[in-house]
Order: sequence, then structure tokens, then C-alpha cells
Amino acid sequence: MENHKNGIHHITALAGNAQRNVDFYVKSLGMRLVKKSVNQDDPGTYHLFYGNAEGSPGSGFTFFPWPMARQGKPGLGEAVKVALAVPEDSINYWTEHFGKEGIDFDGPYDRFGQQAVGINDPDRLQLELVFDKKAEQLPGWDQGKVPAEYGIRGFRGTTLRLNETEPTADVLTKVFGFEETDRTEDARHYTTDAPIGGSVIIEEGEEKPSANGRGIIHHVAFRAKDDNEQKDMRQKVIEMGLNPTDVIDRHWFHSVYFKSPGGVLFEIATDGPGYDVDEDPDKLGQKLILPPWLESRREMIGKRLPEINV
Repeated sequence: MENHKNGIHHITALAGNAQRNVDFYVKSLGMRLVKKSVNQDDPGTYHLFYGNAEGSPGSGFTFFPWPMARQGKPGLGEAVKVALAVPEDSINYWTEHFGKEGIDFDGPYDRFGQQAVGINDPDRLQLELVFDKKAEQLPGWDQGKVPAEYGIRGFRGTTLRLNETEPTADVLTKVFGFEETDRTEDARHYTTDAPIGGSVIIEEGEEKPSANGRGIIHHVAFRAKDDNEQKDMRQKVIEMGLNPTDVIDRHWFHSVYFKSPGGVLFEIATDGPGYDVDEDPDKLGQKLILPPWLESRREMIGKRLPEINV
């Protein structure tokens, strides 16, 4: 596993149709399906994990697909946008690629000193592709639908829309090791030196009608090197007057959840054991993987899940 860096570990969102989700992220965006599993709190539904070539921390874009979910509408106190990092010189490839795929895009525009283009996924989740030199430190996936030299390397970061920014900024800086590096009139940029997952933008927003549902970001997870660092981070969260959960074993990492002061659900996730703890690294995502405590229910769970073709 790569050296630990402070930053985002994974981001989880709600989707609608599972096959449509796979088609978009694997076929249109060229990401790797690194884990096909189930929602551990609702095992009759999928939990799909996309990542970079190695499925490394900072690249795990995960989805709970609920076919009957209504269309969501993001609001205040939420993560509202996901930024994906691609090599700096790949802008011509991606704009042509979106044209061929029939995907509308905005831009290029400036995202705190880097060029970006904006798109929506099939469930209207707002995405950005950020053209980022640092992302080139990681290999592209050479078996994907997008040539490796242009491929998505992981997250650049996310955008939070909050009413009050300071208390959440304190969590980013004092618990997760981010620092404020830039600001505009209505947004602040917090970064780390991680090649992926090292950017969080906090926007000030106003209350508008919102709705939970597909296309909504469920939570943002930040990296802890190991159980000991996670324990230290959890203690800091308690000292800030917040209420973290106990440690939950998610099999591929250990998790602690808490509501940030601005309302966004945050997670502290350990770098390990990693997605290859139960699959060969070159065969990630090819079959349904269940955590050991659900294995006895495999047959029943399998009957409830729709077939997915990757």
C-alpha cells in the first residue's frame, strides 16, 4: 500500500439503477469496479466500489443503488459535488470523449487554480474532472475503457455547502490535517499534500428546498493511517463536543462516523486492510464479495440482487 497521506479515503453516494451506475462509471468514465458487495446495514441491496488501478485510499467512490429511490436534490449541510483527478494534459481527450458518449459538460473553468470540467452522472450527482499534475504520480488502469494515460486516478476532492463554515473548517484542520490554502468571497479551499483526495472546498450557501434520494452524497470518509491514529482522531472529535460512533468493522477498513458541525456525515476510515484482503489484486470486483459475518446468508442475498454486467 502507498504511504499514508492525510486526505479523503472514500466518498459514498446514493444511486438508482445499479446497472446504469456501473455502465456510467466503468464504461463512460473508465473507472475500475474494485468491489461488488452489499450494503452491510441493508444486505438486500448492492454496495458498489469504484477506484483507480490499485483501489488505493483516496480513490474509493462507492454507491448504494436503490432502484426505487426518488430523485434527490442537494441542500445545505451536505457534500454537493465530487471532484475526480485526471492527468493535467488530458483535457482534449476528455472533452472529445464526452462528446462521443453524449455527456453534456460545463467548462473548462477554474477550480482554485486548476482547470476543471463539470458533468452530471445518470442520477444527477454533480461531478468535476480536475486536470491535476499531482495525480500523475499514480498509474492509470490499463484494462479500462479509457486509455491508462488519461484515466481517473482518484479524487481531487469534494465541495461542502454549509450555512456556517468555521466549525467544520476546524474539524478539517484539527482532526484531518487539512489547511486553508485559498479563498474567494463565498468559498474556502482546504488542502493536504496527498496526490489524491487532498482537497475540500467549503461553500457558504442559503437554505433551499432539498430532498434525500438518488444523486445525493451520503458521507465523506477521511483517512486514518491505522487503528491507533483513528483512535486519536476519534478522541479529538469527542473533545470538540461531537458524538462519534464506536469503531465499526467494515472488513476492508475500520470506520467511525460522526455528524460534522455543518451537518455533513463524516467518517474516519483506516487505510487497511484494503480491498485486496479477500480477492487477488488483479481480480478485484469480478464476483460478489460478502464480509464474513454475512457469508452464511449468501444464497438468500444473491437471490434478491439484480444481475450486473460489467
